Amino acid sequence: MGEEMYAGDEELSALLERQYREMLIRRRQEMERQRLQREAEEARRQEILRSILTSDARERLANIKLVKPEIARVVEDRLIALALQGRISQPLTDEELKTILAEIYEKTKKDFKISIREK
Repeated sequence: MGEEMYAGDEELSALLERQYREMLIRRRQEMERQRLQREAEEARRQEILRSILTSDARERLANIKLVKPEIARVVEDRLIALALQGRISQPLTDEELKTILAEIYEKTKKDFKISIREK
């Protein structure tokens, strides 16, 4: 009877191993699907930005992205939203992008106030 339990343990172990491998495969497939979805979304974003910015403006935005990626993302999101709403009829120039950047900078800059208390 001890040998029967051993054979059952092997079957159970094989079953668990197969289920684990299947779970890993599903997880990898899901991660790959998500990666492809992110890449497609980023490609769409870049396509929209190419159509609404002049080459100088795209270059400026790329430089900003290197230094301040969070600000660049805010600008990209805003520009894409305007484009999807049909509010950008021709490619924005570098000067127009500078104006938008100044507006966003004013909204996002933080004022630091240091106060010294004496006892």
